[in-house]
Amino acid sequence: MNVMEKIIKNEQNSKVGFAEQNRIEQRFAELKKENKKAFITYVTACFPDYEHTIDILFSQEKAGVDVVELGVPFSDPIADGPVIQSASFEAIQKGANLVKTFECVKQAREKGLKMPIIFMLYYNTICFYGIDNFVKKCNEVGVDGIIVPDLPFEEQDDLQRAIDKNSKDKTIIIQLVSPVSRDRMDMILKDARGFVYCVSSMGVTGQGGNFHREVSNYLESVKEKTDIPVMLGFGIRTFDDISKLIDKVDGAIVGTHFIEVLRENDFSVDEAYKYSKEFKDALDLAVK
Repeated sequence: MNVMEKIIKNEQNSKVGFAEQNRIEQRFAELKKENKKAFITYVTACFPDYEHTIDILFSQEKAGVDVVELGVPFSDPIADGPVIQSASFEAIQKGANLVKTFECVKQAREKGLKMPIIFMLYYNTICFYGIDNFVKKCNEVGVDGIIVPDLPFEEQDDLQRAIDKNSKDKTIIIQLVSPVSRDRMDMILKDARGFVYCVSSMGVTGQGGNFHREVSNYLESVKEKTDIPVMLGFGIRTFDDISKLIDKVDGAIVGTHFIEVLRENDFSVDEAYKYSKEFKDALDLAVK
């Protein structure tokens, strides 16, 4: 192979690699180029039903939300506070499960949803479905990332092997770190992809905006150890909750409060859009 052939082959490989890049990573690359912060919202699948869930997903895409975290209802969501626990329970009462949530994502994709989707779910759900089958199905329907809050980094090997085998550039694990992760941070972040989910405070989701007293130093320490985007979640309700930390993060994640917005407004798609659009606009203005 001569020099010119090598150059052409490298360009082809580069193009293929970009085409296969994970959808979450593509979105964050676009945001970096535009000098914008990311906004992620959490939606409980089948709350109040799957048809409404699809409408809410499209409202988020229209509002400019960059990624949606879709919670798969589980009977014992130990990382979630009472608001999301209640939403998960109500969804299960209406028949929610992993199979139907996969179908929900499939229908949304078939209707044209382009926004990256992350499943937030518990490891028992994955194991019951079958790890390889789960990863293949994520790849098939268009689930771009997985957050598994009860799966420690040291126990992720089986899931990561299934991803490497079945969907290396399509579905990725999103790593979480917390203020007490300092001694494990190098290990957790070494090969992390997509973004790192920084838990703002200890405990379950939805505790309000009183963040860990050392959250600023904590975020700086995360930034020093990784080149991927750093997102802050747990307890964020409005832009004001994150405004003083805007220079230390690449964006914000709102979960519990978004569920409250949906419930308080009778699951109005318009109100879901309005809340998300205002938050995203505030993020955009903060960096101009």
